[in-house]
Amino acid sequence: MKTLPVIIDCDPGIDDAIALLSAFVAPQLDILGICTVCGNQPLMNTTRNALQITELGYRVDIPVFAGCHQPILRAPIHGHFHGENGLGNTAFPAPKKQPETQHAVNFLIDSCELAIADNQPLTLCVLGPLTNLATALRIKPHIAAGISRVVLMGGAYREAGNRTMTSEFNMLADPHAAHIVFSSPLNITVLPLDATHQVILTLEHVAKFVKVSGRISAQLGELMAFWDRNDVRRYGSRGGPLHDPLVIAYVLAPELFGTEKARVFIEHNSELCLGQTVADWYGKSGETPNVDIVTRVDANKVFALFYELLSRYAGK
Repeated sequence: MKTLPVIIDCDPGIDDAIALLSAFVAPQLDILGICTVCGNQPLMNTTRNALQITELGYRVDIPVFAGCHQPILRAPIHGHFHGENGLGNTAFPAPKKQPETQHAVNFLIDSCELAIADNQPLTLCVLGPLTNLATALRIKPHIAAGISRVVLMGGAYREAGNRTMTSEFNMLADPHAAHIVFSSPLNITVLPLDATHQVILTLEHVAKFVKVSGRISAQLGELMAFWDRNDVRRYGSRGGPLHDPLVIAYVLAPELFGTEKARVFIEHNSELCLGQTVADWYGKSGETPNVDIVTRVDANKVFALFYELLSRYAGK
């Protein structure tokens, strides 16, 4: 089977952890490395969490690169949905695996330049703030030629924000980085809250995942149980949106998603609307559409995909 070379840039985070565990057992993916960034937690924590998840998933062969420790201009903010250390109440042992000495931004640059030389462009799966990628693009803009597509979770369009009235966390955490990336020539597919809120991880789903996930079932069950937002008014049921794992699902099975093209602008000046993603759906700006925005998700088939992936841990 020909595999797809990918780099996963993340800020674990419970939903990042679920995404990583799903990607680890997907034979279609050749994961070249995991980059961490300041986001849901400070960089020290997101890097430690990534190392712990590689050990849980028996993928210590995948190198982990620590990246940017703060946003480009704004002060860091952190996600409050992930518990004190970023992985809920789940107790993981201190990781034996260590991060690589190379900075994540340099790893991104080197990987993209190698992809250009080999004519094998990469897919970037970005699950957190866009600081690492934006910094790499500012240093070496030509690396965009080594990236076939960026698939990222972030933003909110017709759906309200989840951190402020207008803004989703990843965009708000580093709006200047998002502005750089969305102003670049990259091919971008974005999974906003409009998509992720269609895929709610209910208590019933959690019970099914625990039943099929073999030796990681205890930790996976604890992570997923902690993710319950208990906000029936917003989501229609108990549970929480399966945000970051949908990036992995899209890369593996894009036919399960529907997209619309639009020009996307990132608000990076207004205090009231900082981090807002504004889509020009109807050509009002006169700018060429530059982003594929996921607007529809076949939730049942996406859950079936994750059941199949995570059941592979039963045989490990």
